[in-house]
This record gives sequence, C-alpha cells and structure tokens, in this order.
Amino acid sequence: MDYQQFNQFCGDLAASTYIVQWGNAHVWKVGGKVFAIGGWEKLNQPAFTFKTSELNFEFLREEPGYRPAPYMASRGMKWIQLYQSEPAFDEQLIYYLTESHRIVSLGLTKKLQKELGLK
Repeated sequence: MDYQQFNQFCGDLAASTYIVQWGNAHVWKVGGKVFAIGGWEKLNQPAFTFKTSELNFEFLREEPGYRPAPYMASRGMKWIQLYQSEPAFDEQLIYYLTESHRIVSLGLTKKLQKELGLK
C-alpha cells in the first residue's frame, strides 16, 4: 500500500478527517482523535501506524515488518507501526486500520458517536 491508497482507504471510513502534521505525516482522525498515521519512517518506504487491541499489540510486536510505534508505544499506548509495507501486508493493514478506527470511535462519548453517525 502506498500513501495514496492509504489516504483513500482511511478517507472512506465513517466520519474520518485528514490533516498533515508532525513532519508531513498523513494523520487520520475520527471525532478529533487519531486512529492512523502514514509516515514517521526515516527509510524511503511507506510506514503506517495504528492503534490496536492489547492482544493484537502483543501479537504484532513480534511479527516481521511490525514494531511498537515509535513515540507512542514508549508511552504505554498500544500502537503498532507497519514499517515494511509490501503488497502481502495490504489485506492485514486494511483490517488493522479498520479496527483502529473502531477502537478509537468506541472511545468517543456516546453523544459524539451519535453526532458523527457512528452509532
């Protein structure tokens, strides 16, 4: 997946908004809360960062191509970065981005969820 495909996919998720910040990273939010980041990798290949469940965090932290997200995981947050983006990872990435959106959406107030059409 490249950044154009990443942005297209995240843009199709309900009530998502886009901003470029943190050194030209592609940042996607729902209800003002970040659920996905494209960028933050010093290598010349795409990297994608997303929030996970605790179980997925423990599983992915040991998987090839994935690592605890720089900055975020070191602060105790359950965020993972896919830093070795290859076509074989695209289907998994789509799943994890969708899950991240869902997890972050569930953390919003019920009122905001309703306002954004998430419930």
